[in-house]
Amino acid sequence: MLLVALSLHAQSYNSDKVSFTNFLVRMYNNAPFEGVRAVDDYDHAYLISVLALDKAKYKTESVLNRVASVKAMAQASRYFNGSNITQDMIIHTSEKADGSADTEIIENIREHSVGYVKALEQLTNFTREDGMQVFIFIKMLDESVESE
Repeated sequence: MLLVALSLHAQSYNSDKVSFTNFLVRMYNNAPFEGVRAVDDYDHAYLISVLALDKAKYKTESVLNRVASVKAMAQASRYFNGSNITQDMIIHTSEKADGSADTEIIENIREHSVGYVKALEQLTNFTREDGMQVFIFIKMLDESVESE
């Protein structure tokens, strides 16, 4: 009898996860976004990290999945730990022989973030209409993070 109860609990967990995944995919398809968001279901709060990658730029699916995982962790780390952004702008003007001028603007933006986010799980991935591969990663937020 105990075995039946455990299998029912597992089935309930999987169906809840599938329902939540379908909700997030519908939410994305309705209003596409990338980055990090906090999302609630009935019982828990979750951090989701969403990104889209061009499959053509990666040789294998495993490389694509690894890049997606690293980028999702970086997004989540910036969300939890912040980042330091610096920006430099260089404007170079040169005069031509005919008296006109050419202006070149170079903008450098650097971001530095330190931290690590544990237990970020890939919830799903799917192909968008434009061929980009969308990844949704998720982490359950614990009470100490929710109260901050």
